[in-house]
Amino acid sequence: MMKINIYLRFALIAASFVVGLILTFVYGFWYALPFYLVSIVLLVGYFLLGTVQSASEMMQMQQVDEAEARLALTKFPNLLYPANKAYYYMLQANIAIMRKDTKKAEGLLKKASEIEMPSENETAVVQLQLANMAAQKGAWPEVNKRIQTIKKLTISEPMIKEQVTHLEKAYRNRGNVRLAQRMGAGGGQGGKRRRPKVR
Repeated sequence: MMKINIYLRFALIAASFVVGLILTFVYGFWYALPFYLVSIVLLVGYFLLGTVQSASEMMQMQQVDEAEARLALTKFPNLLYPANKAYYYMLQANIAIMRKDTKKAEGLLKKASEIEMPSENETAVVQLQLANMAAQKGAWPEVNKRIQTIKKLTISEPMIKEQVTHLEKAYRNRGNVRLAQRMGAGGGQGGKRRRPKVR
């Protein structure tokens, strides 16, 4: 698929429309029709594709601020293709995680989880992220629910399979995790021993 820089796209939309208007007044509508069509095709492409692809490339290069600004140019995310809409929310969620805004990231991932993904690998990635967030909160019933959802998927990526295995192991050992969290908080016998006073 041909990729057009978003700013170039905006410039071509405006230029084609203006040229179309001029030709309409000077020569008539039929002379201007090709320019109107170019403007319409580019505009529809913007509504359906947004700026997800270029923002994703920026995220891969660790250009978080630039990716966030590029995503902000997608003004109508609800009009995106389902796959692009899902990636839009996933990218927004990853940015929120980097900003340490877990609550916002979780809400965005839940939005992405409601959209049909291009493959079940992407579906598994979203479920894994939500399960990990639930595990951090100690919401183990939700973790189990996410695991059961993942098990119904056909996953082809070895790295994702490995992450699922780690998640299942963490769920089986959830009792030890709770104990470690309590001990880490300073409660119980696992805390630091007091030193005897020196007389």
